[in-house]
Amino acid sequence: MVQPYPLDDVMKHILRPLDRYVFAEFAKIFTVTALGFPILLIVIDLTDHVQGYLERNLSTRDIALSYLFWIPDSMFMVLPAAVLFATVFSIGGFTRHSEVTAAKASGISFYRLITPILVGAVFACGLDLGLGEFVPISNARRSHLLQEDKAQIGSVRFNFAFAGEQGRVYKASELRTDSARIRSLQIERKGQGAAYPTYVLAADTAKYDARRRNWTLRNGAMNIVTDTGHTFTVSFAVAHDKNFTEQPLDMMAKARDPHDMRYRELTQFINALERSGGDANVLRVERALKIAIPVTCIIIALFGAPLATSTQRGGSAYGIAVSLATTMIFLLMIQLTRAIGGKALIPPDLAAWIPGAVFGLIGLVLLARVRT
Repeated sequence: MVQPYPLDDVMKHILRPLDRYVFAEFAKIFTVTALGFPILLIVIDLTDHVQGYLERNLSTRDIALSYLFWIPDSMFMVLPAAVLFATVFSIGGFTRHSEVTAAKASGISFYRLITPILVGAVFACGLDLGLGEFVPISNARRSHLLQEDKAQIGSVRFNFAFAGEQGRVYKASELRTDSARIRSLQIERKGQGAAYPTYVLAADTAKYDARRRNWTLRNGAMNIVTDTGHTFTVSFAVAHDKNFTEQPLDMMAKARDPHDMRYRELTQFINALERSGGDANVLRVERALKIAIPVTCIIIALFGAPLATSTQRGGSAYGIAVSLATTMIFLLMIQLTRAIGGKALIPPDLAAWIPGAVFGLIGLVLLARVRT
């Protein structure tokens, strides 16, 4: 009977000492870069805004906590650059010290050598996806600490119509986001047969409960129109409409910042905006970037690995120049992507993937030319 290998023996067989060494070198540079860039941005931002914070009489504790909550947002865009720096400098170091040549002489191909780096890039991709979902929460906390959310208190919208889900149309004479109240609300839904009749619901007021995420309607009536044309009315003092899921900010004329919405919230907001006849192209690009930017961590590793073998020509200075130039080009392409997709010159959901596709194509060409 064949005895199975213990788990430790299997892991040792899969993770060779060389794999652990390569991954450790990559991880050290990645960690320093991923944390170093946000700290640099914090110092620059604090220098620019410290006077305004002092004029608002903010405490030192609140300012410090606000920058702590800003780290996820600043890291989201930085992680692909951190992967690039870690890839270029780790492989560049292996190349300069002839470790790549030694690995090849031992029968280990270049592709096998960089496998731990690709594993690290996948980890960075997952981390960036998680940051993208956490950023809206941390940004909201930061705005509260810096009292920036007070600028939205008292936001009001008068006499408007809003197209909701399931073919429902909301009409209101007044909406206030500070108190989450609607005055003189009317909800219309066009029916499709006896099981889905047309109705018009009117209420004097509606109040949104953020904890339960529903609206409470008061002093109203529902007029139901049957297929035969007959109408009957149901009056109520208090009612809860489970289909009324839109939040007060969703119904404002001004679009919310996509960075302050999670992927699902942004999707719901895009659908609501398009139902109301608005242009959601820019928001569609931003939604696609929430996935495209993390995936770029993997693509940029494939691009940087073969490129790093040439850093021996100029040493560390050459590696820094290559990494910074690539990062600047990537950020410029992201801005170009927003403009092109926002104007619908190409499909917005496709535009967000252009930078990754370009770097991915170049990376595959460079990988094919590497001597293994």
